[in-house]
Amino acid sequence: MSHKSDLIATDIDAYLKQHEQKQLLRFITCGSVDDGKSTLIGRLLYDSKMVYEDHLTQLEVDSKLVGTTGGKIDTALLMDGLKAEREQGITIDVAYRYFSTAKRKFIIADTPGHEQYTRNMATGASSADLAVILIDARRDHGVLTQTKRHSFIVSLLGIRHVVVAINKMDLVDFSEERFEEICDDYRAFATRLDLPDLHFIPISALDGDNVVDRSEKMPWYSGSTLMNFLENVYIGSDRNLQDFRMPVQYVNRPDLNFRGFCGTISSGIIRAGEEVMILPSGQKSKVKRIVTFDGDIEEAFAPLSITLTLADEVDASRGDMFVKPGNLPRSKSDFDAMLVWMNADAMVPGKTYLVKHTTQTLPGTIETLKYRVDVNTLHRSPAPTLELNEIGRVSVSLSAPIHLDPYRRNRGTGAFIVVDRITNATVAAGMILDKSGDAKTKTVWDDEQSADDGTPVEVSQVSTDERSARFGQKPATVLLTGLTGSGKTAIGLAVERKLFDQGRAVAMIDGEAVRRGLSRDLGFTADDRSENLRRSGHLAHALNDAGLICIASFVAPSADVRQKVAKLIGDDRFLIVHVATPVEVCRQRDTKGQYAKADAGELPNFPGVTAPYEAPADPDLTLDTSSRSVDQCAEAVIELLRSKSMVK
Repeated sequence: MSHKSDLIATDIDAYLKQHEQKQLLRFITCGSVDDGKSTLIGRLLYDSKMVYEDHLTQLEVDSKLVGTTGGKIDTALLMDGLKAEREQGITIDVAYRYFSTAKRKFIIADTPGHEQYTRNMATGASSADLAVILIDARRDHGVLTQTKRHSFIVSLLGIRHVVVAINKMDLVDFSEERFEEICDDYRAFATRLDLPDLHFIPISALDGDNVVDRSEKMPWYSGSTLMNFLENVYIGSDRNLQDFRMPVQYVNRPDLNFRGFCGTISSGIIRAGEEVMILPSGQKSKVKRIVTFDGDIEEAFAPLSITLTLADEVDASRGDMFVKPGNLPRSKSDFDAMLVWMNADAMVPGKTYLVKHTTQTLPGTIETLKYRVDVNTLHRSPAPTLELNEIGRVSVSLSAPIHLDPYRRNRGTGAFIVVDRITNATVAAGMILDKSGDAKTKTVWDDEQSADDGTPVEVSQVSTDERSARFGQKPATVLLTGLTGSGKTAIGLAVERKLFDQGRAVAMIDGEAVRRGLSRDLGFTADDRSENLRRSGHLAHALNDAGLICIASFVAPSADVRQKVAKLIGDDRFLIVHVATPVEVCRQRDTKGQYAKADAGELPNFPGVTAPYEAPADPDLTLDTSSRSVDQCAEAVIELLRSKSMVK
């Protein structure tokens, strides 16, 4: 498992080049206090032979002086470096460690478990590809609040790959029953989180069981060890390589013969000779050179730091953004975001803060707090403010527009921090959710609302409650939303079949089928997609009023429009399921060649390529048909209906 290689002795240059080309995985460990996060990372380093001999000697000494393992090697001391941490046996700051194996390079962020240091955890998670969430197997009162808070933050930050490591299995006699009990408890909580790639591994970090080597004490577990999983988890599809975004950090002008624009690519790919646009001016030019420390290259991609030179003289400075003309971010001064408050002083709505987004820093205010999230139940409730470590949805207003994307689509241009102007302290971290609908979309929905004068309309002498009693179910609409090729329709049809076979009254609405009749006059612009979903929402509402369960399969790329449909149908009977199949898998399934046409610019409003897809921030269920069968996904949807008492 270690990085040792025969090349070190025979050809050090070849070894270093081979090592440089290994893929890097950034991951964090998180969870509640004393769940064993530092011990686990120390064990990974120790068993992977990644501890230098002098460090190992000092570790043996420190284990006797301040260790907590009764004379054994205390691997947690490899991570807890602060004096206060060693004295208290806890993690306070985020500790970063680097190591590598024959397959991959790793950067680990060991984050603190105490509630008061949640802001440190959010900092460590902001750049992670994977999260290892530890749970103490001895806990007899379910998943703890801090573990739930960390899980929610992991979901908010868009970390797709999560390993729930059930630690200290040695203290529960390596019980399979206890392991399954904790897994079920966590799944029940995580159903409404966006954690598309979730795995459970039973471990004992203290003794190394299932950490690097497979444990003989748990023969009932046939899955991967933690190290094996970390070495092989696929993260290639996580990075956004479609939307080219490069905020300008610095204009490099060493002499009269060179003028380059320096920055880190937030997302996408750029090639020499390609046309770029500079925002906000809208000027266009072609890339002449892509300059790096190691020389010129023909192609660059996120997250490389590069310098671009252009064929024309253009005016650009720090805070501007390079994009491609056919793929633009939104330029807005007002937006909604999920906010993690990280300061002891409560948030003050209306107060002027500094908002740092990419390479821009602008004055702005948090206009309103729309709701606060209870991390135990994930319920939303009104609140006047956010206190330390609380999370809520806010409306932000800036003094000037910024160039942004929804965080779910682009972590680089969808994230920001809030800074207190007086103390210069970072008080919050934010993830941009969506945009307000444009004027035409608003008009369609607003005109509909204005047409309702409040006069009751008698449409039936049979009430919905009577129909529910007859059918033995509660009416509901399940919206399956996701990219083209994600498997929405296949899941919907499977759910319909299973419910029908169980004697349920159920109907399926498919977006493509609706477009052949009810919406045959509509195209695929944002306005037309909104109108298509509005019409389909009324159809689903009518089916619900008739007592039926409605399964609806639509791309539904706009978060704002989905919220309006939820309001139309009724929040109490509207469920949203995000079919979060990776876009690479969707492309492979594309028998109609739509993705290729979108890449070529032939489909200008194709969500996920030439138009944005805003992933649900808080879905009732997240599915991925690349890792689960259609039948398993259908069962998960039916289980969701059971959990909401829609069916028995």
